Amino acid sequence: MRKKIVAGNWKMNTTVAEGLALAKGIVEKVEEVPADVTLVVAPPFTHLTSVAQVLEGTPIQLSAQNCADEPKGAFTGEVSAAMLKDAGCAYTILGHSERREYYGETSAKLVKKMALAFENGLDVIFCVGEKLAERQEGIHFDVVATQISEVLFTLTAEQMAHVVVAYEPVWAIGTGVTATAAQAQEIHGFIRNTLSAHFGEEVAEATTILYGGSCKPSNAQELFACPDIDGGLIGGASLKAGDFIAIAKAY
Repeated sequence: MRKKIVAGNWKMNTTVAEGLALAKGIVEKVEEVPADVTLVVAPPFTHLTSVAQVLEGTPIQLSAQNCADEPKGAFTGEVSAAMLKDAGCAYTILGHSERREYYGETSAKLVKKMALAFENGLDVIFCVGEKLAERQEGIHFDVVATQISEVLFTLTAEQMAHVVVAYEPVWAIGTGVTATAAQAQEIHGFIRNTLSAHFGEEVAEATTILYGGSCKPSNAQELFACPDIDGGLIGGASLKAGDFIAIAKAY
């Protein structure tokens, strides 16, 4: 059985105090979540050690939103994979569309980040997805296939056991527009087939693939019912404990 994951990406939101209150609210409701669903929260860097303390002793996993592409050194403002592991992280998100778009993250840089994450015992939530113009042009499958091949195809089958793929239609992030369940399933199935063609069916079938594009309590159940959707990478709805838990309960 593939791991079911509901991950909350808080992005650049909440002060430390607000983040701690949010984490505590999630912890208080975690027993409502089905036992086979793993919750992951990804606060800003400034919150990690404090939130780690709140999550201690619970099944909720801690993730960073990014990591540096160098192990250490004179890289002002960067946070290394080793620092994230030391802060209590089990995961880091890599390749989010906002990092690609606003900070010029390339596949070559993501390959370096992925290697450092693995070296430091972190699992990776690796994001792929197309922009609205790319979908309208009918090249969304090509875009996603390229994002996968340029980064994930550099990995071994053993390393893929430490990768969660998150499909995020960029046109649906923060817009309130959601891909239909049929649209989401179509591309999730394509992602799994792409992985199968390279790594084999066993690896592909074991890989968790999340949907990340305006997933909320009202549509989570329909999305999660799709055979190749194994959970969600949640943005805005993860900033309210009740909504985040409600999405996880959609299973």
